[in-house]
Amino acid sequence: MRDILDKLQKGRPLTTNGLNYLQQLGLTALGQLARGEITYETFRETAAPEQAKREQSVKAERQAKHASMLARAAEQKAREADYWAQQEAARLARESDPKYIAKMKNRALRARYGIELFIEQEHLPQLMNILHRFDDGNRLSDDDVLWMTTEGRDYYSEILQAAFHEREAEFYASEYRRTTDPWNAVNASGHYRKCEKARNAHDLLTSIPAERQKAPKLRSAIATTHGGVMRDLKRLDEALSLGNQAHALTPKDFRPCTLLGAVNFELGHYDVARDWYAKAIDRGATERSIDYDLRGIFLRADPAKREEIKAFLLREDPARYRWVNNLHASKSRSTGKRAGNPT
Repeated sequence: MRDILDKLQKGRPLTTNGLNYLQQLGLTALGQLARGEITYETFRETAAPEQAKREQSVKAERQAKHASMLARAAEQKAREADYWAQQEAARLARESDPKYIAKMKNRALRARYGIELFIEQEHLPQLMNILHRFDDGNRLSDDDVLWMTTEGRDYYSEILQAAFHEREAEFYASEYRRTTDPWNAVNASGHYRKCEKARNAHDLLTSIPAERQKAPKLRSAIATTHGGVMRDLKRLDEALSLGNQAHALTPKDFRPCTLLGAVNFELGHYDVARDWYAKAIDRGATERSIDYDLRGIFLRADPAKREEIKAFLLREDPARYRWVNNLHASKSRSTGKRAGNPT
């Protein structure tokens, strides 16, 4: 366009391409002026309305494009609204379905007890039956506990175990208050330990009147359980004293021996602990239970202590204790208090 205007200013003729370009742009009056068909005065008279007409045409075209864009946007918005309306309708229909409601409740129930993993189809009815009854405030039966610790052990989460032991502890504690039978206090204390409420166990055991602790077997059980509580509370000297009392009362019982082995091991008296563990096995404790206890001690130890324990165990029996090479501190710190560990 600059070239065309420059030529017109200098009175030079336009090329065919230049004239065609003016025609394409709708500059009719300018084209006529370039071809000499009109004078400059006439051009000025006709160019103004022609320009106004072009501007009106451009404005109309712009408005049409804008209107088309708004229409497309409105159509898109309507499609999206229709889609979300369908989704909402489907959600409401789904959430009002009794099967869906039951499914969501079951999922929430499993999550409440830390059971997030996949449930085998053949295990689901049994597991949900147990969880529903337990969540309703019922105690687990012996059959329930047997199933959870065998076939359903993958679903026996730490949260569920803690909840089970706490409920059992409260049951036996209430039974002790009702009957004043010290054995109920012993049972309650054992469960309190397994749900990490050693302080509750300590308070309960110290509340047993001395006159109700006459039978040697009972006194030994109380001392052994209380020794385990002291061990949980890191009062190891008191745990040793109680363990020795229990062993003196029932020298043929493996439980005081196991306690004394564990406490001595935690104190770093490894040779003494080894001898107590040997006595426990001689009196009926299983090697598996001893190793389970040692794993718990190993995992709860600080890194330096863990290396010390590792060296001692591998020196004692590298085949039996090879597991120290594979266990890591990131594993559960509650390993030593899982179900079945008496100390």
